[in-house]
Amino acid sequence: MTRRKNIAFAALMLMGAASLSFAERSHDAALGRNLNTFNSLVKELELNYVDTIRPDESFKAAIDAMLSTIDPYTEYYDSDDREALLKMTTGEWGGIGSYIMERDGSTYISGPMQGSPSAEAGLRSGDRILLVDTVDVRKMGSDKVTKLLRGQPGTQVKVRVCRPYVTDSIMDFTIERRKLQEPSVPYYGVVDGNTGYIRLTTFIDKSPSEVRKALEEFKKNPAVSNIVLDLRGNGGGLLESAVDIVGNFVPKGTEVLRTRGRDKASEKIYKTTSTPIFPDIPLAVLIDGASASASEITAGALQDLDRAVLVGSRSYGKGLVQSTRPLPYDGLLKVTIAKYYIPSGRLIQALDYSHRNPDGSVARTPDSLTNVYKTLHGREVRDGGGLKPDVEVDWGTMNRMLYNIVRDFHAFDFATKYVAEHPTIPAPEDFEITDEIYADFKASIDPEKFQYDKVCEEMVKQLRETAEAEGYMNDATKAQIDTLAKLLTHDLQHDLDTKRPEISEYLAGEIVGRYYYDRGRIIQDLKTDNGIRKAREVLNDPAEYRRMLSAPKKEE
Repeated sequence: MTRRKNIAFAALMLMGAASLSFAERSHDAALGRNLNTFNSLVKELELNYVDTIRPDESFKAAIDAMLSTIDPYTEYYDSDDREALLKMTTGEWGGIGSYIMERDGSTYISGPMQGSPSAEAGLRSGDRILLVDTVDVRKMGSDKVTKLLRGQPGTQVKVRVCRPYVTDSIMDFTIERRKLQEPSVPYYGVVDGNTGYIRLTTFIDKSPSEVRKALEEFKKNPAVSNIVLDLRGNGGGLLESAVDIVGNFVPKGTEVLRTRGRDKASEKIYKTTSTPIFPDIPLAVLIDGASASASEITAGALQDLDRAVLVGSRSYGKGLVQSTRPLPYDGLLKVTIAKYYIPSGRLIQALDYSHRNPDGSVARTPDSLTNVYKTLHGREVRDGGGLKPDVEVDWGTMNRMLYNIVRDFHAFDFATKYVAEHPTIPAPEDFEITDEIYADFKASIDPEKFQYDKVCEEMVKQLRETAEAEGYMNDATKAQIDTLAKLLTHDLQHDLDTKRPEISEYLAGEIVGRYYYDRGRIIQDLKTDNGIRKAREVLNDPAEYRRMLSAPKKEE
């Protein structure tokens, strides 16, 4: 390089450094200006606003509004919300162990956890909460009732409920709070004789040990010849737990992912650290649109390493990593610090929050703009937009009849009544909705109170109005529309019979869950689960399983 070129190169470098320095100064200046403006605005409001401002609520709203412009995962937790974040990462909290719900302006027990203080005390699904200690909660929202029910382990709380379908409907319970932990594996077992099945609902610090326990049980059972890991509906959790769970199926020291933050030097590599329990057993992973974050790390790594067949529908597409930072006054900031890349090198993040549309919305990356990567054996996979399964499953859609039954609590109320009248039922594997049970369910619904989504009726009404407006309404037209209206008028008993298979499936799960909790509900659901059926078809066909995970054949 000549002296002239050296001088020119040096000048360019200095100009670049100067530009960078100017950009940094400009950014810092903008921060300073806006902080000063915000500080002045608050002072003016405090001094001059006609009423007293409520600082805690106002500042929380301001913080949440600012963070909403970044991404949905960067969140502020004040001292009151820290327990919620702790529960997300550890699954632990102090309380009585009941799920609750709001309905008609009141709060109800939707279901006690198995083995919890509330279950042992005798609380049931459908109990309407009236009092917590001396506080009348009949018109109180579920968030506030939750705070009253939770507390330090070892303390007592008095709960008064109204129980339907029993003679003495007002009941009082004194319950001692305990330290509770919701299991991340609510069920594992052997399906159809040879498939080890694990339902994993979240990734907390105890998840690897819970999964490992299930796998060790399968290892002792010579009948188990394949495994299904069910991550449907699993929104994720701890990254480290995902890495540990992958380690049960791949060689020790296998790279599972890399994370990269704003600073390139911050790259971290995560590898498995344990000897696998099942390094070779045929494996399928069930995913759907609610499988996100750590679920996608687990499923994506196993797909990239050609270690498992993914079955289901496209996953959510969250490729961002969060960490917590302490803030003053016991606050916490959960902030996105990095993006993660699974073994093929791809990032499966579906939305780019740094490039928003003019209206502030964020669009998904279309498949046509994604990039191709290769798995360990050379199969093509793509980045962006979540994980595409190897075997697609059509989950179907909830029909309107079943939707109305669920929305208006008809199945929930019938299950509550059924429990009041039946102390026991058969085991989940043997329970079914008989003709007698279904007839009782149909009789429990008052046709006058059943709220249809009157789509057809509304369309007929619009047709009448349009015919009038356009001048087509005459006696003949009116007669035709009247005939059509009769044909499209709902017959409740007919509709209940027509949709019985779908309704019975949901109703069975609702009833079994009252007696056998989440475990029983899952066993019941698996009887008619398209996902497990599809997974077993692949796993029980060794040639097809090997073909799906092998490198594509080259054209000659």
